[in-house]
Amino acid sequence: MELVLSLGIGVLAGSGVWLLLRPRTFQVIIGLALLSYAVNLFIFSTGGLRSGSPAILEPGEVGTIAEYADPLPQALVLTAIVIGFATTALLLVVLLAARGLTGTDHVDGRERER
Repeated sequence: MELVLSLGIGVLAGSGVWLLLRPRTFQVIIGLALLSYAVNLFIFSTGGLRSGSPAILEPGEVGTIAEYADPLPQALVLTAIVIGFATTALLLVVLLAARGLTGTDHVDGRERER
């Protein structure tokens, strides 16, 4: 399972970086989103991959740390998802406004000369 997760993180991060280097604004925004998904998966994986483990102890129960999932990475990822969604929406609005003003969606504001 760790191999699949690490490959997924690598593919998302690689695709995100590749799209960040593209000349179109929409591709840059999608690249940022993919990179944020890769970081979210990485943070989520730091909590440990335990299926069926409770996140907190029940009252009066004694347990070891190895038996329970860490809830902090889950809370961080949830917060990062909300912030990433808001940032993506803001960037899309800025993209539409810039395209309306310049007539192109190139990062530098002008088309490549042929």
